[in-house]
Amino acid sequence: NEYKSYLSMEGRDQGVKLDCALDLMRRLPPQNIEKNLSDLIDLNPDLCDELLASVDQPLKIAKCKQTNKDYLLCDYNRDGDSYRSPWSNEYDPPIEDGTFPTDKIRQFEIDANFAFDLYREQYFEGGISSCYFWGLDNGGFAGAILIKKTGDGSKMFKGSWDSIHVVEVQEKGAGRNAHYKLISTVMLWLQNSRPESGTMDLGGSLSRTAEKDAPVTDMSSHIVNIGRMVEKMENGIRMTLDTIYFGKTRDIMNKTRSLVDLNIRGLTDKLNSQLADALKQHNTFKNKEN
Repeated sequence: NEYKSYLSMEGRDQGVKLDCALDLMRRLPPQNIEKNLSDLIDLNPDLCDELLASVDQPLKIAKCKQTNKDYLLCDYNRDGDSYRSPWSNEYDPPIEDGTFPTDKIRQFEIDANFAFDLYREQYFEGGISSCYFWGLDNGGFAGAILIKKTGDGSKMFKGSWDSIHVVEVQEKGAGRNAHYKLISTVMLWLQNSRPESGTMDLGGSLSRTAEKDAPVTDMSSHIVNIGRMVEKMENGIRMTLDTIYFGKTRDIMNKTRSLVDLNIRGLTDKLNSQLADALKQHNTFKNKEN
């Protein structure tokens, strides 16, 4: 109610409203991002552009009509209402004046899709990956590496992992070195439903940035350098999510539910207290002797 009053209040500074909206989105379940985002926009239409630009949404899947292969949709392969397939380099629905990468960038994009498809299969054992690259006005290039893995509920749980890695590359030193800037966002949610324990939802998102310089010999060197950064970033985020969500959940569950009988636990706590008192008295007596 407090957030709603801030967002709908007339005359309230737009920056304050946007901060409240983003703060609220960080606390809502990631599996409902689209609905929550739509509700916020309905509540305050003036924040539409800022919210759409600031809030990462779960990746959607489409099928390339030319190759019959799945690919992921995002703002980086969208032109109007059409999306470009990384496999065929064609837009669906077709458009006449769509934006396409140069021949050099397109060949790099093909190689990157092949490399990250192998990476996805080794780390996720399934899912979908897509890579999109484009040139920059200052002579460098940028790209987006997308990975999505979903659980269909066949193993008593549903869930989704969506990772979005946006990288900017600037060559320097006559092309012998390059500077890489990586911005990564991972959205994760899990739902475990069992008759004996009921339904439990876990979800959240995490964003991190990284920069580094690395040597370059040819365009394939960029794939290696970017791949190492993405691999390190995802491993770090995965460990952080495990500590924040699963570790914290285990701590809470261990404090609220105990497998030890309450009488035995009470006796154990009493014994620990008596031992602590005895040790304190022993140390006091020893200090007096000294």
